[in-house]
Parts: sequence; C-alpha cells; structure tokens
Amino acid sequence: MSSRKQEVLPGSAARLGATFDGEGTNFALFSAHAEKVELCVYDGAGEREIGRHTLPEASHQIWSAYLPGVGPDMTYGYRVHGPYDPQAGHRFNAKKLLLDPYARGIRGDFSWHKSHFGFVQGEQPNDLIIDLTDNARWMPKAMITAAERPDCAPPASSRPRGWERAVVYEAHVRGFTMLHPDVPESLRGTFVGMSQPRVIEYLKSLGITSVELLPVQMSIDEYTLQQKGLVNYWGYNSLNFFTPHPGYQHSGDPLEFRQMVDRFHDAGLEVILDVVYNHTCEGNQLGPTLSFKGIDNASYYRLRQGDKRFYVDDSGCGNTLNISHPQVLRLVMDSLRYWVEVMGVDGFRFDLGTILGREERGFSAQHSFFQVLAQDPVLARVHLIAEPWDIGPGGYQLGAFPPGWSEWNDRYRDTVRRFWRGDSGVLPELARRLHGSSDLFEHHGRAPSAGINFVTSHDGFTLADLVSYGKRHNEANGETNRDGHHSNYSDNFGVEGVTANARINAARLQQQKNFLATLLVSQGVPMLLAGDEFGRTQQGNNNAYCQDNALNWVDWGLLEKSSELLSFTRSVINLRQQYAVLRFPAFVHLSNRPGEPGIHWLNCDGQPMRDEHWHEHQNKVLGYLLIGESDGVEGGTEKILVVFNGGLNREEFQLPLEGPESHWQLLLDTSCRVADLDDTLLDNGESFMLPPRNMRILQAVIACELDAD
Repeated sequence: MSSRKQEVLPGSAARLGATFDGEGTNFALFSAHAEKVELCVYDGAGEREIGRHTLPEASHQIWSAYLPGVGPDMTYGYRVHGPYDPQAGHRFNAKKLLLDPYARGIRGDFSWHKSHFGFVQGEQPNDLIIDLTDNARWMPKAMITAAERPDCAPPASSRPRGWERAVVYEAHVRGFTMLHPDVPESLRGTFVGMSQPRVIEYLKSLGITSVELLPVQMSIDEYTLQQKGLVNYWGYNSLNFFTPHPGYQHSGDPLEFRQMVDRFHDAGLEVILDVVYNHTCEGNQLGPTLSFKGIDNASYYRLRQGDKRFYVDDSGCGNTLNISHPQVLRLVMDSLRYWVEVMGVDGFRFDLGTILGREERGFSAQHSFFQVLAQDPVLARVHLIAEPWDIGPGGYQLGAFPPGWSEWNDRYRDTVRRFWRGDSGVLPELARRLHGSSDLFEHHGRAPSAGINFVTSHDGFTLADLVSYGKRHNEANGETNRDGHHSNYSDNFGVEGVTANARINAARLQQQKNFLATLLVSQGVPMLLAGDEFGRTQQGNNNAYCQDNALNWVDWGLLEKSSELLSFTRSVINLRQQYAVLRFPAFVHLSNRPGEPGIHWLNCDGQPMRDEHWHEHQNKVLGYLLIGESDGVEGGTEKILVVFNGGLNREEFQLPLEGPESHWQLLLDTSCRVADLDDTLLDNGESFMLPPRNMRILQAVIACELDAD
C-alpha cells in the first residue's frame, strides 16, 4: 500500500468479514447498537498500525467499507464505539482492539494482559467502571486471506458406504502426534504432523472410517488457568469460529488444515470436527473484551432479564451465545459452511448441543437452528452429531434431537460399564443399548445410527484407566481433586493404578477386550478414544482438559507392549465390517420364532429369554443372536451369536439349535489371544463353559459350506 492517504469506498454488506477480490478488500461487520466502527489496518506482521478508517456504511446494522489496494499481505482489527452501559447489556469500549468474528486467518499470538479487561473494579462488587487502557499490543490481528475456492467436497468414492458402517475415532491433533516416532519433531502437534503418511497408515490399519478431531477452531487459555501455569488443552474456549487454531499450524497458513483433510480423503477417511458454538472465551461479566463482547454484547450473548450486567450461563463457561438472534445464527451457519466448502470436512460434533436448540421456554427440536440446517443444501448432507446435554434447565435431551442427527449416548456408556463391573439388575438395560437404544431413538424415522455409542471419550477415564482406577486422580488440575466425573463405574481389580501383579493385569486386559467387543457388536455407531486400542493411560485423571504434557499425549511406546490388545481391536472392527447383522441400517426387533430374521435374546439354555429371566437381578449371562441378510450375497443369511458373562463365576451356556446341518464357529473370545483362536466347530445344542467376565462371538455355518471351502 502506498504512503498516500488510503482511499475508502462504500462497501457491501452482502458478505461479512474481509473479502479480497483481487484488487482490494471489502470489510463488513455486524453491530446493531454501535455508534461508530473504526477499521485499524496493520502491516503484514500485525505489529504496526498503518491506517485507521471509519466504516462509512451501516446498512441493515452491517458496517462496511471497501479499501482498494489492500490485500492478503495486511492484517487488521476493529474498534467499536458505543455506550458502556452494562446494566442495559452494552459493553462498548473503543480502547480495545477487537478480533473480527469472520477472520479467516490470524497473525500474532494472544497474550494475557490486564488491558484485555474492559473495566476496572469500582467501590461495589458489581460496580465495573470502563477501563481506558489500549490492548492492541497483546492482541492477535485478523489476517486478510486470498480468495476462497468453495470446491473442496471430497469425491463420493472417498466416503464410507453409509453412516451405519462408520467406526469413529476421537483424537486430538496435538496429543496424537507429539510423541509419534514417525512424525518429524518440527511437525509434531500440527495439522501437517497429523497428515503424515505413517499416521494415516496407522488409522487405516485399524479399520476405522471417520476421525473426529477435538476442537481445531482458534481458542485461548482461560485467565485462571494461565495464572496456575495450566492451559486449555482440549480447546473448548473459542475466540474465532473460522480460523484453524494457530498453535496447530506449522507455517502459519490456515490451509494446512485443508491439506490435512485432503490426505485423509485420499485414504478414504472422513474428518469430523468437534465444534463449540454454545459459548466463547470472553466469559462472564468479569471476563475480557476481545471480540463479540465489544462489538455488540447485547446481540451476541443471552443476558439475564432484569439485570443485563449478567449472562445466562447454560454452558457452565460464563456465557451463552444467543443463537436465536438472526445475525448470530448467520455467523454459525456461515462458519459451518466454510468448514465444509473451503476446508472440506465431512461433519460436526456439537459441544453442549442442547444450547443450540434452546428457546425461552426450553429446548425445542423445532428451533430455527435445526430448521435452517435441515434446508441448507451444503450442511444437510454432512454428519451432524450432538452432545445432547447442557447445565441449563431441562438440559438433558438425549433422544430428543430431530431426524438427521446423531447423538452421543451416555446411557450406553454407563450401562456397559456397569454390566462389566458386575452390577446386578443391568441385563434389561444392556439389551436396550445393544439393540441401538430404540427406546431413545426410534421415532420420526430415526435409525440406529442416531446413537453414537462409546465407553470412553476425551472427557473421563481412558479405557486402561477404567480398569485400573476406582476413583479419579485429578490433583494436577489444581482443584483439590474436586473436578471431573465422580460416577465412573470403574473397577481397579484390587489395586489402585499400575501393578506388577500378572493375574490382575491379565484380568484388566480381558476387561478392556470386553468393552471393545461390546462396543463393536452393538447396533448404532461405535466411537473409540484414540490410544484405547493399546492401553493409553492418563494415570487416573478423568478431566485432563488442562494438561498439555505426557499425561495427555498418546504414548506410542505402548504399541509393542500392548500388541495383543491392538490385534484384538483390529479383529473386532474387522468383524463389524464383515457381518451386516452387526450394523443393521434400521431397527430390527425381537423375533419370537426361531430362525427368523431379527434379534433373539437367549438365556443360558440357548432358549428365548422369558419375562421372568429379565427380572433375575443376579443373572449376568445373555445370548444375543442376530439373523439377517449378508452384504453383497443375494439370498445369503448371516447368523451371529454373541454371548456375555458379566459375572465373577464360570457359567455354562448351551448353543441354540439352528438347523440339523449347522455348526457354530468361534470368531472371537476375550479370554484368549487372537493368534490362539482355533477353528474348532461346536455342534448345535452343545454346551460350553464361559469363564468369568467373558464374551464370545460365534457364527452359524452349514456343513456343506465348510466342505465347499
């Protein structure tokens, strides 16, 4: 840009953010209550302000201007003038440089400084007087990016053949690569590191179809964590909804994320993003003024009726975004489209998703957010997953989301944990969860894929810790071990934590196999936590959100030590993909006639479960027989029997009679090594003994089929 005075032309309100057209840049910012908006243009490094311009246009509450000659080598921020009147919901403070909510790139790092707070404390606790200290020095600047090419949808051939075939793998970009031996040190913790060939080869070798990444949108650490020397490692503290987190970029180019997605698509893997549109990092009335709060606090956030100094806090993080406002809804929709059209992602998991459907009278599946998504030609075709709860009134909404949505199923998690812990009276609930939770999801045409089944996730124990700790150990978080789930339904097998006892370690390994096998034979979409397949541990910390260290990073040195668990995981994932009855596309119900397609629940005599059997609270043995058509074989029938023994005693189980010429072939046994599994056939009606806490998967085969093989 030349040294002469910058020409400022009327802008367009059609597209928010900074849009470069090859000759200049259009700037547009929404604010319903601002009195003046100043655009501060900085040099490419984001350090020196080289121009300040008042946006001349305010059409439909959108302030805009066009600057010829300003392009991708420049950075910028906003100063928004208006009333500082917290009681009326307004917190304008032009001394604070603000980040554009539509920024597509970021230059510079965020640094905590007292100038980020828009107030100083008055004489009374809630008396917050405006602070006139400039914060620009410690603020990152928005970066003007080159024109976008919304042509990034992956080819259909790269997608899995249906959501019911999906196996989701939840991972953290930084934690997954920080200790990976095949990722160069300079690339660890980045999108480039995550897309290294050996990383992708490993994911493919597992058999998973979809990688769900913890938040990758720009976030910052809470001030309280920074004071303790901790960080927000998980990233659920968003500052910007368009920009890939700068800490995960190797070269500072936001399109590194898109390049990573391309590599995943080349390998036939989907990428799903965990996104946070329920709150922002600006916190409550005592939080900083970094973007939304200073642009138009009364529009962007839900404020308490009667005293708008305070925020509605259904998120538990200090504030709640006002999704019901048309421009805030537009922001979220524009962001989602950006990640699909420009960054190429295949779906989203919405953190605290109930908030997105919350109206004044509570949650509604008819909320405008859901309706706008359903009719959007871009977003209606991607995977939509809800975390169906928040801490607001009536916040637990599992099963209440509209058709087209899937939901994290914590009822599944808790039931499976309780069954394998040996709790009494769990059998009826276990059957409902194995069936795909039809009691929760079978309405309005929803399918088993509406439920995302999981035993572990980033929030809670890892699988290894679930069988090694009886209580949480979160002392490192600095909250005197009061944070995190208190009901873990875990079992340490007699010793808390690591032990050299071979008997206990063998029992723990078998229990991990039980969890993994149960997950993969259940109807619905299974989700695994990264590293569970080879025994990753967080040393008993079940709320490791603030630990950016070896406690959270995947320890790839465990691969060799846990080769049996890894081999088992691959085998059971392969079984799920091989047998169609383990992933019915629609709810299939109990069949009362032997041999008919459907689900048959069997007692230990190999006979159909009767009502009285379900009420035997001490009974922990169940047969789960699935009969249906096989994939790709016209007229072919599959019969898979899964037998569970969740008790501490050996139990006898009699195989059902499935035709005079049929036999039963053992496909998987959690009490033995995968390599030691033999081809021994069991006859119809034959009995066998189930060891304690054991699970077996068998296939009905016909004698003539065996002869043909």
